[in-house]
Amino acid sequence: MTIETNSEQETFLVGRRLGEEAHPGQIFALEGDLGVGKTILTKGLAAGLGITEPVSSPTFTIVQIYEEGRLPLYHFDVYRIGDIEEMEEIGYEDYFYGNGVCLIEWANLIGELLPPQTIRISIAKDLEQGFDYRKISIRQSSPSESVQT
Repeated sequence: MTIETNSEQETFLVGRRLGEEAHPGQIFALEGDLGVGKTILTKGLAAGLGITEPVSSPTFTIVQIYEEGRLPLYHFDVYRIGDIEEMEEIGYEDYFYGNGVCLIEWANLIGELLPPQTIRISIAKDLEQGFDYRKISIRQSSPSESVQT
């Protein structure tokens, strides 16, 4: 599915809808360049889960946990991961296979750790369409999908 938005509010609402429909154990892999709206979409997803506390990107802590909503949200930012072992050190499997929802910014950096049914979200700008234009692609991987090498 592809969604086009023309404001931060529209991008937020896409995330909100994802949060409203999210269920335990779901993993969202979020990709896109700096400044495309990954955190805006994440804030919307958190709102859709009923989380009211401020949401920010956990760039230096790797994972931020929000537990006040109808489901816990485990918000990862793996931009600064130097080695995949860092994910093991923080116990990523407890989050990935727990009862909450995971959202991972820069997920392509840890692609080999992502389960096959991960929901992949890509956000891209197109300045020819306008400064606030975003193209959001959402794709559900299938259980039989494997990593192509």
